[in-house]
Amino acid sequence: MSFQAYIDNIRAKTGKGPDDFKQLAEAKGLLKPGTKAGAIVAWLKEDFDLGHGHAMAIYKVFKDSGLI
Repeated sequence: MSFQAYIDNIRAKTGKGPDDFKQLAEAKGLLKPGTKAGAIVAWLKEDFDLGHGHAMAIYKVFKDSGLI
């Protein structure tokens, strides 16, 4: 599965895209330097019922954007 397919599937499942998750993560205080992948993944699994791979795709977006 391509990275874009992961993002598309996340949007189909949750109705949210990377920018939406960025705003939500900021509100939860998760976008700080040094935030571990486990904290982001746990939040996405719990609140949005995402699987590990899909949650890691969102983490990658945050990391690649220099947010964490």
